Amino acid sequence: MNEVFLDIAAAFQFLTRLPLDWLNYKPYALSRAAKFFPLVGLVIGLGDAEVYRLLSPHLPSAIVALLIVSFSTLVTGGLHEDGLADAADAFGGGWSKQQVIEIMKDSRIGTYGALALAFSLAARVLLLVYLPAARLLRYLISAQIICRWVMLPLGAALSNAGEGAGQGGRLAGKISVTSLAVGTLTSLCVLSYLLRIQIVWPVVAALSVTLLTGLYYKHRIGGVTGDCFGATSELTLIAVYICGVWRG
Repeated sequence: MNEVFLDIAAAFQFLTRLPLDWLNYKPYALSRAAKFFPLVGLVIGLGDAEVYRLLSPHLPSAIVALLIVSFSTLVTGGLHEDGLADAADAFGGGWSKQQVIEIMKDSRIGTYGALALAFSLAARVLLLVYLPAARLLRYLISAQIICRWVMLPLGAALSNAGEGAGQGGRLAGKISVTSLAVGTLTSLCVLSYLLRIQIVWPVVAALSVTLLTGLYYKHRIGGVTGDCFGATSELTLIAVYICGVWRG
């Protein structure tokens, strides 16, 4: 039980900015802790839902949507947004694998990254505004779970394309079949409860985004990096929101 607790803590330490510095974080345990990534998504999704519950009776829907997106971004420290921006700059501006990797390591943001961030944030806010209230809470929570689950198949299928053992390198090619199975089963159980029959399209969307981005990463750089994980997660979040709006 102590090992399970430490793995859960490691998952939260990696994916959020919650004050857990007092716990003894072991970077090598990250791949083992990855099976709890969907659990982190569940907690963040519940936080999003609570923001909506508290503010929706008092504020216009657009402002509530903006505050929900702000909340989840602050809780994660912009982790996935950073990955999306770096990946957009790298794949948009680099031609060879080495160029792509070098641009990803650059802390500065370029035009492609800025545009990707702007479109991503705008899409999330607009989609939440147009998501029907009857199923908004269910999709808020489900999207946060699914967008963190996608890191498991990516890490199981693709090796580390970067140099050294960064955070992405501790996941790429190191997600075991057991971790993938546990994370997938956990996600499906919660999603089945939340979405019922509507689970089909969000799952199809997540699998499609994961497959397409994974093939693209494999083709361009021969594997995956930490920024790639973040980019796929962010794109999946948007795809699930689209499913909620599309069915309206």
